[in-house]
Amino acid sequence: MRNFAARNMNLTNHILFRCATLLWVVALLVAPPLHASSPKTTAPPSPFTIVLDAGHGGHDPGALGRKGREKKINLAVTLAVGRLLEKNLRDVKVIYTRKTDVFVALDERANIANRAKADLFVSIHTNALPGKRQTRGSETYTLGMHRAADNLEVAKRENAAIIYENDYENRYEGFDPKSSESYIIFEFMQDQNMEKSVRLASLVQQQFRAAGRPDKGVHQAGFLVLRATSMPSCLIELGYITTTSEENYLISDRGVDELAQSIYQAIKKYKESQK
Repeated sequence: MRNFAARNMNLTNHILFRCATLLWVVALLVAPPLHASSPKTTAPPSPFTIVLDAGHGGHDPGALGRKGREKKINLAVTLAVGRLLEKNLRDVKVIYTRKTDVFVALDERANIANRAKADLFVSIHTNALPGKRQTRGSETYTLGMHRAADNLEVAKRENAAIIYENDYENRYEGFDPKSSESYIIFEFMQDQNMEKSVRLASLVQQQFRAAGRPDKGVHQAGFLVLRATSMPSCLIELGYITTTSEENYLISDRGVDELAQSIYQAIKKYKESQK
């Protein structure tokens, strides 16, 4: 009887040992390796970055009208464009060179875009004419040759903002915004982004036409603010602050909204064309 009980006990122990061994093997097969690497995660795509540049600001008022100042018009339209982009395009990142009435040097505006590795740089300005000359319309510029006298005069006026900067003669290597000779360098510059810049500028003008704005066309000129940017870029002249009817439109809520909507639609179409 004792032998039978002992054999029974041994058999039971043997079965329990085999079961324990089997469970241990199953656990090893099911459990992940101790040193298994975590699953690779795909990094989210980088946002499409747009730098919006409101021209002038602070102690640089830009062009002056009877009631308005260029720096205020530029900022109002720039902020309105930014709001539209941020509201409607989720995969877009908007950076402003200024969001308040402050002065920002021309080279720093370009540096902001370069540091952000932006996909687009859009500089927003308001035009003017000397004397009592009157005209209406919007036009857009890319960096390039400026043989047309009118183009050169626009570039000279906008580039004159550097005189508000400390030590601008050294910062811009002797560049004189009033001297035609200083612009010769732009005749030799090779802009690898020229085709895309012209595409963007053309879309801006297309949208202005659709909104009923007189179309002053796409031009090339030697703008310092565009010279140092490393991405497709353009400079927009919204209208003429020295023309009474234009000034009233530029400072109105309707004018700001329509101009901003046109620029927003152009940027949106440009972005879609790059996919």
